[in-house]
Amino acid sequence: MKNKKILVVAPHPDDEVLGVGGSIKKFSKLGNKIDVLTLSGHLPPLYSKKDYDKTISEAKKAHKVLGVNNSEFIDFPATFLNEKPTHVINNIILKKIKNFKPQIVFIPFPDRHIDHKVIFESCMVATRPLGAGKSIEILAAYETLSETHWNAPYIENNFVPNWNIDITKEINQKLKALNCFKSQIPPFPGSRSIEAIKALSIFRGTQSGFKFGESFIILRKIS
Repeated sequence: MKNKKILVVAPHPDDEVLGVGGSIKKFSKLGNKIDVLTLSGHLPPLYSKKDYDKTISEAKKAHKVLGVNNSEFIDFPATFLNEKPTHVINNIILKKIKNFKPQIVFIPFPDRHIDHKVIFESCMVATRPLGAGKSIEILAAYETLSETHWNAPYIENNFVPNWNIDITKEINQKLKALNCFKSQIPPFPGSRSIEAIKALSIFRGTQSGFKFGESFIILRKIS
């Protein structure tokens, strides 16, 4: 996969690295152009502006490690996206797609976190194969440790991947990028600890016969 434009849509800083970090590095090394659009962050009323500034700084450092070309941050408060008018979020994502014209788009799986659900829904609208959306060849959902695997089995949607990417050569860069998020990555046995992230990568890799992997659900593929 070369000479493609790839867009990763993230609800919060660190989601994109947790779910797509290894693949971002892999695609970057192959010469693809990668943009990350982050829709919300740690802002009042639940967090301080200082918290937000810290996570944005951490995200920029992580993106540099992974080879992200452009990082765009929208300053909506985390966990309040469901209070924003739907068309506002839809239009932000759609505008990015119109301007960037990506061939591959990664979006969050609609899991336990309300922001993930809202962003997923808006992405599904903005990436429809109409107008600018016709340029999208692959639309895929990624998993986010500490949220995706807390959905109720059988009652809610569960993450059952159908696309596994070998990140054996990129796992160290993914972990290095995650280590940039000093404010977000807890010690083991935290669900987002480095050990847990590495364990999931091992599990996903062995599902397809390699050492380390990242898994996705392909929602639409056009060839």
